[in-house]
Amino acid sequence: MSLFEHRLQLEGFSRIAGIDEAGRGPLAGPVVAAICILPFPANFEHLNDSKQLSPDRRSALFDILRAHPQVHFGIGIVDVETIDRINILQATFLAMRKALQNLSILPDYLLIDGNQIPHFEIPNQAIVSGDSLSVSIAAASILAKVTRDRIMEELDAKWPGYGFKQHKGYATPTHLRAIQEMGPSPSHRRSFDPVRSMLHAPPTQMELI
Repeated sequence: MSLFEHRLQLEGFSRIAGIDEAGRGPLAGPVVAAICILPFPANFEHLNDSKQLSPDRRSALFDILRAHPQVHFGIGIVDVETIDRINILQATFLAMRKALQNLSILPDYLLIDGNQIPHFEIPNQAIVSGDSLSVSIAAASILAKVTRDRIMEELDAKWPGYGFKQHKGYATPTHLRAIQEMGPSPSHRRSFDPVRSMLHAPPTQMELI
């Protein structure tokens, strides 16, 4: 998983950062991006795409990365109101830019997960499935995922009954049923279906009585 980083080091780059996001698809909660510069060689056991790790292992690696003196990272968070206003793609780009702004040192190259990426002045490369191909992106994916999961756990306590702690805002049957029964919370994305459709649905005959 360090092939991209090794190649870039041979080309003269030394501060290679991975960027990834979490939360593009859910019906609720923010979108979170993370950027991470690892020391090389990056000897972090079990470091991999966050989706391939158990919650406990993700959380442990999150704490290791944050505490490591040679790991530099930044987190960018974009809230629901902004997602609804500018759309999820642009909100994801904004979160990535915020993550870069929150990084303590300036990278000289960016490896970014996905095929649609924002404009950066720094040299960069988009990598489809980059979180399973680049160790730097994998680290960023863990930082973004665990940060967002913990936010959703806080929202679960704030808005009980939706099950945010379990499904993290994704459209599970339990989540959809809760929205149908209670209506959307302030943390739901109004621009996302089926939330949008529920909000704009005509009243039923019973509601008119």
